[in-house]
Amino acid sequence: MSSVAVLTQESFAEHRSGLTQQQVKVTALNSEEENDPPTYKEAFPPLPEKAPCLEAAQEPSGPWSKIRPIKASVITQVFHVPLEERKYKDMNQFGEGEQAKICLDIMQKTGAHLELSLAKDQGLSIMVSGKLEAVMKARKEIVARLQTQASATVAIPKEHHRFVIGKNGEKLQDLELKTATKIQIPRPDDPSNQIKITGTKEGIEKARHEILLISAEQDKRAVERLDVEKVYHPFIAGPYNKLVSELMQDTGTRINIPPPSVNKTEIVFTGEKEQLAQAVARVKKIYEEKKKKTTTIAVEVKKSQHKYVIGPKGNSLQEILEKTGVSVEIPPTDSSSETVILRGEPEKLGQALTEVYAKANSFTVSSVSAPSWLHRFIIGKKGQNLAKITQQMPKVHIEFTEGEDKITLEGPTEDVNVAQEQIEVMVKDLINRMDYAEINVDHKFHRHLIGKNGANINRIKDLYKVSVRIPPDNEKSNLIRIEGDPQGVQQAKKELLELASRMENERTKDLIIEQKFHRTIIGQKGERIREIREKFPEVIINFPDPAHKSDIVQLRGPKNEVEKCTKYMQKMVADLVENSFSISVPIFKQFHKNIIGKGGANIKKIREESNTKIDLPAENSNSETIVITGKRANCEAARHRILAIQKELANITEVEVSIPSKLHNSLIGAKGRFIRSIMEECGGVHIHFPTEGSGSDTVTIRGPAQDVEKAKKQLLHLAEEKQTKSYTVDLRAKPEYHKFLIGKGGGNIRKVRDNTGARIIFPTSEDKDQELITIMGTEEAVKEAQKELEALIKNLDNVVEDSMVVDPKHHRHFVIRRGQVLREIADEYGGVMVSFPRSGTQSDKVTLKGAKDCVEAAKKRIQEIIEDLEAQVTIECTIPQKFHRSIMGPKGSRIQQITRDYGVQIKFPDREENPAPVAEPALQENGEEGGEGKDGKDADPSSPRKCDIIIISGRREKCEAAKEALQALVPVTIEVEVPFDLHRYIIGQKGSGIRKMMDEFEVNIQVPAPELQSDIITITGLAANLDRAKAGLLERVKELQAEQEDRALRSFKLTVTVDPKYHPKIIGRKGAVITQIRTEHEVNIQFPDKDDESQAQDQITITGYEKNAEAARDAIMKIVGELEQMVSEDVTLDHRVHARIIGARGKAIRKIMDEFKVDIRFPQSGAPDPNCVTVTGLPENVEEAIDHILNLEEEYLADVVDNEAMQVYMKPSSHEESKAPSKGFVVRDAPWATVNNEKAPDMSSSEDFPSFGAQVAPKTLPWGPKR
Repeated sequence: MSSVAVLTQESFAEHRSGLTQQQVKVTALNSEEENDPPTYKEAFPPLPEKAPCLEAAQEPSGPWSKIRPIKASVITQVFHVPLEERKYKDMNQFGEGEQAKICLDIMQKTGAHLELSLAKDQGLSIMVSGKLEAVMKARKEIVARLQTQASATVAIPKEHHRFVIGKNGEKLQDLELKTATKIQIPRPDDPSNQIKITGTKEGIEKARHEILLISAEQDKRAVERLDVEKVYHPFIAGPYNKLVSELMQDTGTRINIPPPSVNKTEIVFTGEKEQLAQAVARVKKIYEEKKKKTTTIAVEVKKSQHKYVIGPKGNSLQEILEKTGVSVEIPPTDSSSETVILRGEPEKLGQALTEVYAKANSFTVSSVSAPSWLHRFIIGKKGQNLAKITQQMPKVHIEFTEGEDKITLEGPTEDVNVAQEQIEVMVKDLINRMDYAEINVDHKFHRHLIGKNGANINRIKDLYKVSVRIPPDNEKSNLIRIEGDPQGVQQAKKELLELASRMENERTKDLIIEQKFHRTIIGQKGERIREIREKFPEVIINFPDPAHKSDIVQLRGPKNEVEKCTKYMQKMVADLVENSFSISVPIFKQFHKNIIGKGGANIKKIREESNTKIDLPAENSNSETIVITGKRANCEAARHRILAIQKELANITEVEVSIPSKLHNSLIGAKGRFIRSIMEECGGVHIHFPTEGSGSDTVTIRGPAQDVEKAKKQLLHLAEEKQTKSYTVDLRAKPEYHKFLIGKGGGNIRKVRDNTGARIIFPTSEDKDQELITIMGTEEAVKEAQKELEALIKNLDNVVEDSMVVDPKHHRHFVIRRGQVLREIADEYGGVMVSFPRSGTQSDKVTLKGAKDCVEAAKKRIQEIIEDLEAQVTIECTIPQKFHRSIMGPKGSRIQQITRDYGVQIKFPDREENPAPVAEPALQENGEEGGEGKDGKDADPSSPRKCDIIIISGRREKCEAAKEALQALVPVTIEVEVPFDLHRYIIGQKGSGIRKMMDEFEVNIQVPAPELQSDIITITGLAANLDRAKAGLLERVKELQAEQEDRALRSFKLTVTVDPKYHPKIIGRKGAVITQIRTEHEVNIQFPDKDDESQAQDQITITGYEKNAEAARDAIMKIVGELEQMVSEDVTLDHRVHARIIGARGKAIRKIMDEFKVDIRFPQSGAPDPNCVTVTGLPENVEEAIDHILNLEEEYLADVVDNEAMQVYMKPSSHEESKAPSKGFVVRDAPWATVNNEKAPDMSSSEDFPSFGAQVAPKTLPWGPKR
């Protein structure tokens, strides 16, 4: 370990930049200085004045002179890329596409900010902002990636290539950045002298010019190598390289002498030819001279002392060379030789030898024995102890080696001896004062000993003033070391061993808790687990890592606490399990929106009332299942409510069938495949089996009545079959054959089922095995069905190719919409491939390839489509444009339904934004009627407008049926008479009432504008919905009329005359009395406004039903009667006891008022008689209350008198003592002090001390001119 240098106060004072001794002087306030205050300038040193213009160039002196102006670190450059050099020229996508991606990438890579703009000439201007380095990098990237690249070569002599590259390739990088090009220089082993430059034309030219300049510069220079023996190199270089530096300066030649560590004899000269020759001649002369005059002597010097002869960075050798002109040659460090050779003129060798020995013996190495555990105490906190020694003897190097019981000292002999003595004293003292102990504790307990954030171990360290070293986890070591005061070490050791033994006696218990509950137990941001840990602080609870998918939660701590915590957590888990019961309810998809309700109102209500979690499938999913989670009873209640909504909305019937529970699993089938096939076949009914293990035989079937009956028959038949004998066989067929095997509308499979009596189950899209087909039934039926299906599959595997003729005019129908018709044919007929000839070939041959049966069926289907196309007609259906939107329905759903049901195509006309009213025919200038032929026909008002005509295409009979269906969707309008004054209630708040009715009855309700004062409301919608809507509207009118009548009855008014002095009593404390009357009688009671003089101040108004208003009046009059019986008496109570009688926050006086049923009023501060207290109530109560408070006065007054007597003998409080006025802070020679009047500034003066924001009269300031 190296010594540590510490900056002392003295050395710090020297380092204070630019501050003179006077400026850093600190004045201590002793008694003399109190009499002699500091001068103003000493207390407030002035800031430097702004230098005059003439001296601006000079640097200001003083403590503020060190600040340098900061240059802007961000620069902006604009680069231009001409149109012909742009890599991406797509004008339509400026700011998009590849170009924008590249710019973003450059910004991320370089940290520069890029802005692109197009110039008028379609060139690209790029503004780059950022630090210089980032801008240059960005420019290089822009040129490389956004500009088209050209390339060129330049030939320069091979030996000049290294000058282009520069030191560590810096010159080349700089050149590439400056010119924004890529420069490729051939490798040294490549004989080529061609340098390749890639980039923009402008960049290539710049780079080429720069390279040729470097080469031309090198052509002027010459290089010469001179072989000089290595031992003479120091004489040529001179002490501290002075000689060679002078030579280089004189001749302007660069001279490279290899360093002593490199075993080369060659000295290289580089420079202008004439000057180079001069330099070589001078070096040769020195060499020849030294060769003749010098001689050598060899001396033995200890190897360990060689480094002192060399000195730091070879300084000692250079010093000897400078003093004596003798070169000292030291053997290399890896050599064992101790011989040192001195080379120089004979008369100087003696002096040099003396110097060498002096240097060798000037330093010594010593060591001090000190146990390694004491090393850090010797060093001290942040090296403080060691710093004391190193400051006194800076040349001494002190080294601590980890694990060794010694300290090595190295340096000048005298200093080393002094330092050694000091360290030995320190070691002896520490050995007497300090002790250490080592204990063995299993490393698995170490983290518990340390505690959370080191809490335990830090407490022990602070308490016993020791240091404790616990090995890190990766060492797996059990050894803990305690160091410090002997007594503290023993106490810390004892406590740590106690903790460890307690942990060894602790119990660890593994709790099995399903991982899905872990997050719930931990709670949001660990809130719940924190509560558990606070409840059981001695128990450590460890949850497994979520990634490990483990259910084991580990508890550790004292046995009893662990048991308690286990029970607590098990109860918590039991509650969670109870609350996580889940039930799935299949509900027909079309009713999901009704279960949710408007704005989620229905589902929210069910969730809140049943206290369950209800999850509905996503709108776009095919699932019909609603999942309810919570307590079992709550889930059942929520399920019942949801089913009730479905039952209410649709013609849904529910039937219960009794099937022995032992057959349930076989009827459901693997993963529910069997029961799913029955549900799908019977129109999607829902079949609900009781939960396994319940023992119930009841199976519930829910759905439309007809489908339920069908499903019931099938289930009972299957159950009967299962009970007699059941047989199952699995078959395999390619998934694309399944649709063909099932047939259109299930026709093929029904045929097989009817012939054999077996049930055939195909895989659903969710099944993993998509090829598996299951046949179930009696053995005979299954085998027969298997035989039939296998024959069908075999035929399908037999691939054939066939062709048919299709008129080219029909080809488009099959291939439009990306061949949708062909895709449908392929799906339906076992993946048959149908190929139509290319457009423009005029061929009518269509090729079909696939299984024989599939090809035949596909041909038949294509033939049907062609017949449909040939029989296709187009008819017009005229419906006013204003109804088109309602006919289409939400997202065109109604129109899509008609096209599916009737197999037709329907085309709506384009909307006419401003349908022009039918105007009179315009006249030409000559007076003739405008328009002829077609125009005249268009003007016929009886002919339908183009925007009203809907086109229907398909077979005639289907088109007619579709037309009727469209016309049935045309909304009808009826009028309903509703009194005008009820309109606003029908509309409701922000239109909520009318919106609700429109949603409920699927109609549009139009309320006339208020200014029309009309009673007629129009309802528009489908004829089927109008009657319901009208009945609903009239029902709402009845409700509103009943409400109006009730409102009239409720607005009965009654006035009571009551003296205003009784009003506060009728109102009561915080309005308690009047609120009770209002609530009890359901009335509104209005008191007169005190500030309104026009109002009669004794009139109280009661509003409500007549009967209730009268009852409220009687209640008020009863209170008034009681108040009139009351009397008020004044009693004199000494004001000094008022506070005691009132009590804290009026608690005592309230108790008295409640006990005696009176009101007691104390005088306000500043009252003429501070002792007068008023008591109000019934006469007998007032008497008793006055007696009670007079007794209290007597009792409290005695205490008051005693306290006052004591006060005479007590010392006055510090704030009451008179103090001498403070002089404040005083300075001499202040700017405000005049010759005659020396005084401190007036702090009460707004002129001397203006407040912020206040206007101050301008005056000349002593602080110098304002800046």
